[in-house]
Amino acid sequence: MSTVPRVDLLTREFPPHVYGGAGVHVAELSAVLRPHADVRVRCFDGPRPDPDVTGYDVPDTLAGANAALRTLGVDLAMADDVAGADLVHSHTWYANLAGHLGSLLHGVPHVITAHSLEPLRPWKAEQLGGGYAVSSWAERTAYLGAAGIIAVSAGMRADILRCYPDLDPDRVHVVHNGIDLDGWVRPGPDETARVAASHGIDPQRPAVVFVGRITRQKGLPHFLRAAARLPREVQVVLCAGAPDTPEIMAEVRGLVDDLRTARGGGDAAGVVWIEQMLPRPELSAVLAASTAFVCPSVYEPLGIVNLEAMAIGLPVVGTATGGIPEVVDDGVTGVLVPIDQVDDGTGTPVDPERFETDLAAALADVVADPARAAAMGAAGRRRAEESFAWTAVAERTMDVYRAVLAP
Repeated sequence: MSTVPRVDLLTREFPPHVYGGAGVHVAELSAVLRPHADVRVRCFDGPRPDPDVTGYDVPDTLAGANAALRTLGVDLAMADDVAGADLVHSHTWYANLAGHLGSLLHGVPHVITAHSLEPLRPWKAEQLGGGYAVSSWAERTAYLGAAGIIAVSAGMRADILRCYPDLDPDRVHVVHNGIDLDGWVRPGPDETARVAASHGIDPQRPAVVFVGRITRQKGLPHFLRAAARLPREVQVVLCAGAPDTPEIMAEVRGLVDDLRTARGGGDAAGVVWIEQMLPRPELSAVLAASTAFVCPSVYEPLGIVNLEAMAIGLPVVGTATGGIPEVVDDGVTGVLVPIDQVDDGTGTPVDPERFETDLAAALADVVADPARAAAMGAAGRRRAEESFAWTAVAERTMDVYRAVLAP
């Protein structure tokens, strides 16, 4: 191995095709690792112009196959191409098997960053059908064979060891997600007002904003039912798209329609739904135009969106589950909403109505006191700066690499 190791990052998402936190993570990680390693990125969704980024299309012979098989088709090509790497580092089940097979084929260590776990996302069967059994097998095989596993929170580490008890705990390390603090800066009031107006957000009314994919784990239906309990002057802003299935999209659309109707309909209802993925400057302005950020997830290893909201200076009202309590300092940078969850992997609240009532009460309390909300937001920005800078993530990741590369 040369003095500077070659590290191949394997991922489904990479710019410009990013739809979730894992894609944001890999994009930022690849940049901050470059001073320390020769970084090559291998991703899905076709060729990229960057010579250090190789994008793969699904093989033509699998074009009509189950989504899980299409994924494995790309993984096989990735596994072949990592020849020459000193270490392969995969992200999410979509690329885990590529890392595992590349490790076996070329005799190099495989590191996994755990952004989610298939056993804790049983609703994926709605999306993948029998492919969920394939994705679960791929993830388990890769985890049990990995030289090192990075959990993005201590809560995620506990979940990994619970789901895969045969793992050696010493191989599972905690390295929190990071936030690009230079990229997430609160825009000026004029720009904020312009963007808010373009989306129908009234700057004279308090607003609660949700940002995330429409998937079971994000808890959007719970938030929409909680929003029905909020005072009508509180706007509900949804930056939500990329639904996992038509069924959950239909459920969310029905709840949004019900909420608008209950609030009198039209612009006065104060329900804004932005379905397209906004560029970062525009999303920053939408966040800045809001009073509080809500993270109603029932499963969340850490939640980069919470860090992004904190960087803009918003208080976060989030579920006390997964890695969220490691990000949100309860009563200081936001409020944690307690949840008692069914122990079946779905994260379903034991008492959904109680959870939704508590969520609504926490949100109403935060937005009712703008000065307190602003103070929490300022504390959140400081916490993001002190604890979640990407430079620290790079150093901790390199420590894991050194450990698995050591003779």
